[in-house]
Amino acid sequence: MTRPVLLALATIIGLAAASGAFAPTTAGAKPISYKLPDRAVEFKPGPNLDVVKANCTACHSADYVQTQPRGPKFKKDFWQAEVNKMIKVYGAPIAEPDVGKIVDYLTATY
Repeated sequence: MTRPVLLALATIIGLAAASGAFAPTTAGAKPISYKLPDRAVEFKPGPNLDVVKANCTACHSADYVQTQPRGPKFKKDFWQAEVNKMIKVYGAPIAEPDVGKIVDYLTATY
């Protein structure tokens, strides 16, 4: 840039700063609050429910479980694969002794 262009830019920036054009503003900034919906779905009663709640609700609600496929072919093997996926793909920190209990609950209840 040439010297006259730099001087012109410096003048414009100086005038803008002096006029408060770069001053931070809070106009219109108000706190926002949200009302979250009540939990609509709970885990169904079943064997090892306490283990399921302790491990699964850290990442998702019971709604997620209820959206999974159902029927005769979606039993123990299906739930075992789902729990393994949660551990291996999503990094769910489920202790080895809890895996079978969770699979048993899901198989018996869903």
